[in-house]
Amino acid sequence: MSPAANAFDIKSASLDLLALLLRTDDLEELSQALDARFGTGHDAPAEAFVLDVEALPAPAELDYGRLLPMLSRRGIRAVALRHPSTALAGIASQFGLAYTSSATPARSAQNAPEPADKPAAPEPAPATGAMIVDRPVRAGQQIYAKGCDLIVLAMVSAGAEVIADGNIHIYAPLRGRALAGARGNAGARIFARSMEAELVSIAGVYRTIEQALPDSILGKPTQIYLENERLVMTALGE
Repeated sequence: MSPAANAFDIKSASLDLLALLLRTDDLEELSQALDARFGTGHDAPAEAFVLDVEALPAPAELDYGRLLPMLSRRGIRAVALRHPSTALAGIASQFGLAYTSSATPARSAQNAPEPADKPAAPEPAPATGAMIVDRPVRAGQQIYAKGCDLIVLAMVSAGAEVIADGNIHIYAPLRGRALAGARGNAGARIFARSMEAELVSIAGVYRTIEQALPDSILGKPTQIYLENERLVMTALGE
């Protein structure tokens, strides 16, 4: 057998990325908003994101050559461009990004009223059951509990990632990344016996932990949930 035959394998993979939905094409305004959210330090570890430009009035005119380095300096590494128009595929290729079409069609006019007889969008289905992981989740590993809760009985190491469509329960130190409600369930929660996370997210609302956590939760049992579209982290028992 040729040595080249064993040089690599091709396997299926299920990857869930965070998306950055741009609401403005004013890069100065965006820069200020990013600094307010992430701080002014530009040495954060890079995190892969899908750049969603569907809400912009003229995404093809956006200065991507300036935008992408601006995001990268804040630890946001865009790997794909998302928009319903395939005309954006060429721009994505030009800047070394993958292209993905949005799941919903673009509206013909901004803020156009919805038809009166259009049914309301369904709420995300609640997760049922649970996946149980009884071994440590090592750096570089990713665990995804599709359609259910995730229960981890051992440590989630720094550089590891656990994802669930439902709640995440970690009965050990959480030192990596935890993303609950991955399919839009805003009622999902994260529970950790020892809170030391790099990143936490619920229904796409996320927070990177770049500075020391307050003593009230650092290394202590903690729950994380959404309240008015903001992440709340509180010690369990409060």
